[in-house]
Amino acid sequence: MLARWSALTVTLTSALALSGAAEAAVRYSFKIPAKARSEALIDVGVQARVTLGGAAACPGRGPAIEGKLTLNEALQRLTAGAPCEFRILDNATVLVRPAHPAPPPAPPPAPVPHGVVRTETVAALDGVVVAATKRGGRLNATAGGVSVISASKLSDTGAIDTTGISQQTAGFITTNLGAARNKIMLRGLSDGTFTGRTQQTVGTYLDNIPLTYNAPDPDLRLIDVDRVEILRGPQGALYGGGSLSGVYRIVSRKPVMDERSGSVLIGGAVTESGSPSSRIDAVANLPLVEGRAAVRIAGYSDVDGGYVDDVNLRLSNVDRTTRRGGRAAIKMMLGASWSATLSGARQDLHATDSQYTTPDLGGQKRANQVRETHDNVLQQGALNVNGSGDWGRFESSTGYVRHQFASRFDATAALEGANAAAVGVGLFDEASKVRLFVEDAVLSSPERGRLRWLVGLYALTSTEDTDGELRARTTLVPSRLIYLEARRDKRRELAVYGEVSYRLGDGWSINLGGRSFDTKVRTSSNVVSPPPGQSRGTEREAGFDGFSPKASLQHEWANGGLVYLLTSEGYRSGGFNSGGLVAPSALRASFKPDHLRNYEVGGSFHLLDKRILLRAALFHDVWTDIQTDQYLSSGLSYTANVGNGRNTGLEVEGAFQVTPRWSIEGNALFNRPRLTKVDSNFASAAQSELPGVPDVSAGLMTRYERDLALDRRLVMTAEAAYVGRSRLTFDRRFSPSMGGYVTGRLSAAVEGPTWEVTLAVTNPANASSDTFAYGNPFSFGQVRQVTPLRPRTWSLELSRNF
Repeated sequence: MLARWSALTVTLTSALALSGAAEAAVRYSFKIPAKARSEALIDVGVQARVTLGGAAACPGRGPAIEGKLTLNEALQRLTAGAPCEFRILDNATVLVRPAHPAPPPAPPPAPVPHGVVRTETVAALDGVVVAATKRGGRLNATAGGVSVISASKLSDTGAIDTTGISQQTAGFITTNLGAARNKIMLRGLSDGTFTGRTQQTVGTYLDNIPLTYNAPDPDLRLIDVDRVEILRGPQGALYGGGSLSGVYRIVSRKPVMDERSGSVLIGGAVTESGSPSSRIDAVANLPLVEGRAAVRIAGYSDVDGGYVDDVNLRLSNVDRTTRRGGRAAIKMMLGASWSATLSGARQDLHATDSQYTTPDLGGQKRANQVRETHDNVLQQGALNVNGSGDWGRFESSTGYVRHQFASRFDATAALEGANAAAVGVGLFDEASKVRLFVEDAVLSSPERGRLRWLVGLYALTSTEDTDGELRARTTLVPSRLIYLEARRDKRRELAVYGEVSYRLGDGWSINLGGRSFDTKVRTSSNVVSPPPGQSRGTEREAGFDGFSPKASLQHEWANGGLVYLLTSEGYRSGGFNSGGLVAPSALRASFKPDHLRNYEVGGSFHLLDKRILLRAALFHDVWTDIQTDQYLSSGLSYTANVGNGRNTGLEVEGAFQVTPRWSIEGNALFNRPRLTKVDSNFASAAQSELPGVPDVSAGLMTRYERDLALDRRLVMTAEAAYVGRSRLTFDRRFSPSMGGYVTGRLSAAVEGPTWEVTLAVTNPANASSDTFAYGNPFSFGQVRQVTPLRPRTWSLELSRNF
């Protein structure tokens, strides 16, 4: 066996070495007019289909580049005589940085933890390349509501999960049921605050692989991340079902060839009137075969201390959450401009209890009969193969996701309502296991000439097994079965999609795209519910197909500004209800597909010699047959179509480089999400707003840095976020109000050449506003439920790069 492994290693090493010989021969057709070097470098990256970072480090004006050149030749011509240098890390990544002057050598800039290069100026934001469009393009030349949060900004703001992201982009709202239990809502498009059988409205991706179908957001830890990309508005043409209001995409950092590096971070936090928290991160990048293969590994372990007391159970700080996981990737160069990356990720999250409170008890308290635990395990494997050349670019992404999650709820209140004398304690346990396989292959044209195109093939199969069990402890029976359901949902989706772009001239271009899809759904269920309930079995299947179009017209000015008109659509397939103590009525036995049309006008603008960048969009959305997850009086869930809705709004994001060391960024969403036509089963929702999304939300961040003695640097940040008031449900008569609060974070970091120390405080005003007026479906409506902001928390972190 050892001899075979050695022979395989020698063969692989030889093949990788031979494949490198052809790499330098790959030539691309470049056509770039003379312009600012930073902009020309971005154009090189777009036309050669590589990720290029740090373009803002290369000032001045560059020459025109035209003809068939290798990537190295094009970069050499652009950077000749400029105070910058480049490094081609692999076939898909280029790093540009300031050139180190001749002796005496200048010390290298202080690195950011986990190897991030700081270029987070307004000029750098203008050069960000967005890959979520599946063809790549500059952020400020992309039509639609798009945001990119860089690794350096994630580090500055301490954002390590979805909650941290929500404050940094316009209209990004999450519920606050607890880690890995939450729901993401974009651009004021909410189908309700509960999570059940409906497919999510926001597609969550790790690189090119979707992580969920109808599960809550897994709250994947943002460690060793290159950037986070957010597309707002329906993305049905490129991403299909489940992207009805947008896409949230985490882009991981890839292995770097011929680099041996690593980092470690340790931290601790103290929450007022709560338990302490801790955090440990580690990242390593190692070369395997010189110039041809490398591996990158990241791991983490977090503990978030609790702050809620349960007076019935006589326990303090019950809501403790632990999160452990990691990621590993191996990248191999396969030939001339071809590479393959094999990656895997796993996260285990355990919450000892939920985090809602009962205001009548005063403070951060509630009174339950049992601990409401939650476990969430996400595993993902992926293979990405991509190549590019003068002919264009091809990328295949194959992934497998295994997601298991389980929750327990105190169901005593609901059972007591049915039989007050008989029930001591009620328990509801629900467990789901999702297995998802996906393939997405995209072929796109070169970035030259007037006509550009892409075509993609997509296939998804998923199986979800869900078990729900409701039991009661009575005076006569220690454990009496009230309800038990075993359900399996199988889905298959096939799609072909494409997009064509034509440059009309004088900066104008038109884009047309669409997706033809075919979806099959099959549901089987077996329910055991002793009298007066109904035991039964269900077998149902259905098919859904259609076409989701997209079209835009845009004009780009020579200085990089953009205006556009856009229309796009999103959709979700229908499905079946099977739960409840008795069989669903004919009206509730199934739910229909829903559909959203988006009409949008927007642009990006540069002011004060590009010291100010502004992106804005005015949109109008029409949503028909809105699917929503609701609860029966028993506390069990079902899905229905509540009616039609619409939302008209304005979203704004901006950045202002006040001085070279001081910058300000802000975002805001002003909108009116409303129901316009209500299904007869939801008469009480007439003229209601969409739940869980406020009419106004906004965020503001400022950053200041200055150099200190002994090669050190001080970086200070301040953040504030406002979430307006909203209602929990569609029912205007009984729905509690929530939101209407301001929260924030202050931080100060001292950075050395290879280390950083950060002191931060979140919720500095120690506000206790209600972020989410819900926690338990079995006592909802009987006991007021409030999820307050986490109390003021002080944290201290130390990181070291190697």
